[in-house]
Amino acid sequence: MALIFHLTYKDTWETAKPTGEYSAPSLAEEGFIHCSKDIPQLLKVSERLYPGDKNLLVLDVDRDKLTSPLKEEPSRSGEIYPHIYGMLNAGAVVRERILQVDANGVHFLEN
Repeated sequence: MALIFHLTYKDTWETAKPTGEYSAPSLAEEGFIHCSKDIPQLLKVSERLYPGDKNLLVLDVDRDKLTSPLKEEPSRSGEIYPHIYGMLNAGAVVRERILQVDANGVHFLEN
């Protein structure tokens, strides 16, 4: 199973999950849903965009189960990120994990 990872707010995912499809704001704004290729990359994103936020969820996405196209593309920094061009089908999400925050406000994941 080849995984990619998406960071979202818990309530946003819980609202979307019963519909079978999830759409991040970036899909309307940029034409794709941002993902990360691995957990270290995801943690860098969480620290840059959501420092100390305690309402985040990590979705483990099986790229082989996606119904929308997936492209690996460089960011402004040149680092490669996976982008989903369309809705994220709930059936591709194989695990949901709460993104933890330590006493210093740093995000981490427990297995």
